[in-house]
Amino acid sequence: MQKKLLTMAVAGALAAPGLALAQMSGTEVYGTINMAFGNFKYGDGSTTRDAPGISTPTPQGASVSKWDVANGASNYGIRGRESLGGGLSAWVQIEQNAPLERSSNPAIKPASRNSAIGIQGGFGNVFLGQWTTPWADLDSLWAIGTVGFWGPVTSIIGRRETTGTAPNFNCTNGVGTTPGGANVTASVPICDALQGTGGVGHPFWRRTSQSIFYQSNVMAGVQAKLSYQTNEGKSNGNAAGTNGNASMWSGSVQWSGMGGRARVGAAIDRHKDFTTIGSTDSGYSVKGGFNAGVVDIGLAYEHMTYKCGMQPFGVNTLGTGCFGVGDVKAKQYGVAFAAPVGPGSIRGSFSKASDLTGGGMQNSTGVTQAGVPNGSGISATGASEWNLGYEHRFSKRTNIGVGYAKIHNKTNAQLTWTGAPPNQSQNAVGGVPGNTPLFNSDVITFFVSMTHRF
Repeated sequence: MQKKLLTMAVAGALAAPGLALAQMSGTEVYGTINMAFGNFKYGDGSTTRDAPGISTPTPQGASVSKWDVANGASNYGIRGRESLGGGLSAWVQIEQNAPLERSSNPAIKPASRNSAIGIQGGFGNVFLGQWTTPWADLDSLWAIGTVGFWGPVTSIIGRRETTGTAPNFNCTNGVGTTPGGANVTASVPICDALQGTGGVGHPFWRRTSQSIFYQSNVMAGVQAKLSYQTNEGKSNGNAAGTNGNASMWSGSVQWSGMGGRARVGAAIDRHKDFTTIGSTDSGYSVKGGFNAGVVDIGLAYEHMTYKCGMQPFGVNTLGTGCFGVGDVKAKQYGVAFAAPVGPGSIRGSFSKASDLTGGGMQNSTGVTQAGVPNGSGISATGASEWNLGYEHRFSKRTNIGVGYAKIHNKTNAQLTWTGAPPNQSQNAVGGVPGNTPLFNSDVITFFVSMTHRF
């Protein structure tokens, strides 16, 4: 009775006028509350990269240690399903983040997580809305080594996390460079892919908006998934013919057998106009695991290729993370384990992001390009993460854990966990530090976490 009343209350809060969720059979409220209390330390770092001929490291204060109460993607939602007959059913889900700390986060809004409407039948499941991509879904096959939420997924594996639209490139008029390297001051559009969550190193862990998804039915343990993020940002407003037309595809095939003990999957992504207009970034990943009873092992490997091209509109290539013309390759891998101990388990993982490599990391054109001298470039962009802890299972819905986790950033790296507290810098916008660490700053935490599902 209490859960029915709670469902009605949440439905009233989330539903727009005329949305009759209560008329669907099986409507329910659900959620996960995931919080941690612990100490965070940011090591010494720099506000600028170490790039010979371009910039030198600018130290920004000493390391800082602080206490924090963190929210690990806590969420709640409402979902319902209606039988249409003939083996068909319609369904809807509206899910959002639960702001249990730092509630000024702009990501806290209705339908900010997996939210969609769909139809399911013998052909599979087709739905429209915002959802994690097939690439991101594969992490459930291997990421069993995390206590709480300080782990490798969306820190090293996937290279952080992004929810929302494809890069918009924020085109404006101003100073740029021609393909020959000469400066121009005429009306040359300058587009910054990074401002739209694109560019070199952009996340492949994505929850895409304005998208259509397909998931096949499971047959002999095999399931295929496909998603397409539409190019709704396309326009022809720039007479110079340099408009972005960003869109992306993501697809995967996964298999589970031996009663779920063995699992493996592979994914392929193609991101059009995410780094260079007219080029498509791509990537593939293989992830899986095996539960031997005494220990469950998970493995992951990812490979991404970002396209750095000499753009006809004179883009500031530093804005996209490109330092030259050519491909930039990123490789990440990880291993995780979970060993049962009584009613709980010891969990741990190690992951590594190798240094970015390829022609796009160095200017070899023979002339200065977008402020990058010939022969200059960037290196030492890798990072590694490891975590270890114990999680005690009090019930099917409630866990309490304790653990330690560390990310080591090399000279030109600044990877971290989603949800980490602000760093030590005071030079951010408005004087408020961001939670992305400084370059070369290690991030360390020891914590106590609590998770409850309803």
